[in-house]
Amino acid sequence: MARGSFNPFETVSPWDHRYAVGQPHLYQVWRQYLSEAATLRYQLQVEAALVAGLEEMGVAPPGSGARVAEAAARVEAEAIAQEEARTRHSIRALVNCLAREAGADLAPWIHLGATSSDITETARSLQYRESLDRFLLPQLVALLEAWMALAEREAATPQIGRTHGQHAVPITFGFAIALYVERLGGRIEQLQAAREGLVGKLTGAVGAYNALSLLVEDPEELERRVLARLGLRPAPVASQILPPEPFADLFHALTSTFGVLANFADDMRHLQRSELGEVAEAVTAEQVGSSTMPHKRNPWNFEHVKSLWKVAMPRMITVYLDQISEHQRDLTNSASSRFLVELFVALSQAADRLTRLSRRLQVDRERMAANLERERPLWVAEPLYILLARHGHPEAHELARRLAARVREEGGDLLQALEEARQRDPQLDQVAAALTPEERALLREPLRYQGRAEARARATVARWRARVAQWAIAPWREEG
Repeated sequence: MARGSFNPFETVSPWDHRYAVGQPHLYQVWRQYLSEAATLRYQLQVEAALVAGLEEMGVAPPGSGARVAEAAARVEAEAIAQEEARTRHSIRALVNCLAREAGADLAPWIHLGATSSDITETARSLQYRESLDRFLLPQLVALLEAWMALAEREAATPQIGRTHGQHAVPITFGFAIALYVERLGGRIEQLQAAREGLVGKLTGAVGAYNALSLLVEDPEELERRVLARLGLRPAPVASQILPPEPFADLFHALTSTFGVLANFADDMRHLQRSELGEVAEAVTAEQVGSSTMPHKRNPWNFEHVKSLWKVAMPRMITVYLDQISEHQRDLTNSASSRFLVELFVALSQAADRLTRLSRRLQVDRERMAANLERERPLWVAEPLYILLARHGHPEAHELARRLAARVREEGGDLLQALEEARQRDPQLDQVAAALTPEERALLREPLRYQGRAEARARATVARWRARVAQWAIAPWREEG
C-alpha cells in the first residue's frame, strides 16, 4: 500500500482496525514507542551511541558520533524494509541504510565490533523503559489515584462482605476498593523495580568481547561508556543475548498488574448484576445496551477489561518459553518476542478504560444497605457466636450455626431464636445473661459490626498517597 493511504480497516490486528480508530489518542502514544518504526529508531539510537563511544575511546574519528546520530535521525523505516528484502537480515539492512546516510567515510565505524543482539537487546531495554516512563506508569498512577478517591469517598458506606459468592459479614465499600489500592500500588512499585533491572550489552557474538578486544584495550570500559549514553547499565555477564530474567521480571510485573485490573473489573461487573445492583457504569444518552432488548445496560466496559486480560495473560507463557536459548543463543525467540509489546498495549488500554470508569462509577448506597439488611438475620450469627464464646459457652459456634440454620429454614430473627433457645437451655441462659448492654446493642444494631473497615480504608489511602508523592513518575496527560 502506498505511503499515506493507510486504511486501518484493511489490517489484520484489532489493535489497528479497532483501537486505532476508537482511541486515536492512545494509539498515537503506542505507535510512538512500540511500533516497528519505533523499534528501528531505538536500534538506530544504539548504533549511534556505539560510534560515539568508539570516538570517545579514540577509535572512530572526531565528530563521527554526532554525524552518525544526525544520519540516524534521517533513516526511514521504509528504506530499512526495502534493504532487508535484499539482505534477508534485519540489522544488516539497518546498518547498510545508516552507513549510506552517514557517508562512506563513516561507514567503517558503524556497527564495528557489535553483533546484532548487542543492538536489538539493548534497544528492547530502551523501548520497554521509555514505554513505562512515558505512558504506562503514568496511566497506572492515574488509575491508582482514581481508586484512592473512590475508596476515600466510600470509606464509610456500609456493604455486605462476600466470600464464595455468599453474604459474609459487613464491611464498607471503601474498604473493598482500598484492597485494590493496596494491590495496584504494590504492583506499580514492582514495575518500577523491574524497570531498574533493565540492562544493556555490548559484548559481541558470544558475549566475551572478542571483536571489541581488537579495537580497544578495555572493551568493558567501552561498553560502560556506550550504555551510559543510553542511560543503561551493562549486564554483569551476557552471551550473544542478554540474560532473559530482567525481561521476564518485567513481564511478570506487567502480567500480575493486569491481573489486579481484571480482578477489579470482575468484581465491579458482579456488583452490577440485576439482583445486586450496587454499582453501575455511567452511560451516555445515546448508548445502546442490546441489539434486541432496549432496556439493557450491560457492564460491557468492565467485561472488556477482563477480555483483554484473557488475551494478554497467556503471553507470559511465551516469556517463560523465551527464557530458554541454546548455548550462546538461538533464534527460537526471534519471532515470539516481537509480540510481547502487545502486553504493554493491552494493559495501557485497560488502565485507561478503568480510570475513566472508576471516576464516574455510580454507587447505589441504598441498594447496598438493602442487600446488607436482607440477610441480617443470618450474618449476625458471627458476632453472636464470638460474644457467647467470650462469655464461656463451650459450643458457641455450633449453637449459632444451628440457630442460623433454623432461621434459614423457618424465617424469623436470630435473636428471637436465641431467646427461645434460652428457655430450653439453662447454660445458654446463664451465658446470654452475662452479655453487656453494649454487646446487646451490637446484636440489635448489627451495622455497627464493621470492624476496622472504615479506618483501614482511610489509612490505606493515606499511606499510598504519601508513597505516590515520592515517586518520580510524570503525570499522565489524557486526551483533551
